[in-house]
Amino acid sequence: MSKSSNISKDRWNAAHYSQIKVSVKPDVAANFKAACAAKGVSMAAALSDFMLSYADPASISKHKSDTNPYATRRKRRDILAGINTQISHLIAAEESYRDSVPENLNGSKWYEASEQSASLLQDALDILLDVYS
Repeated sequence: MSKSSNISKDRWNAAHYSQIKVSVKPDVAANFKAACAAKGVSMAAALSDFMLSYADPASISKHKSDTNPYATRRKRRDILAGINTQISHLIAAEESYRDSVPENLNGSKWYEASEQSASLLQDALDILLDVYS
């Protein structure tokens, strides 16, 4: 990112956000950071939601989109990386299954279903990668 773009972003953040410094014990901070990571929520979003619900419970629904795990293209790409891994594992499992099928069963319905599954999974993966690349 260029220096001018960082300056612009800093100026925008200063105009639209306030910073609050919080001092907590290291174990509390580590537990909070781990819990936010596990839920896929930024620490700022979790604290903002808490502050909104604490000060005005009715206002929290207005700001829920900030904690949407799919809110940004970057977050969707990160999620896609996990999906890519899982689909790749499924494709490998199907290929492994087909490799282990005895030769006399190569034309069986299970063999063909496995072959078709791997092909469809690969097509789905290719489409996802095209959209989010």
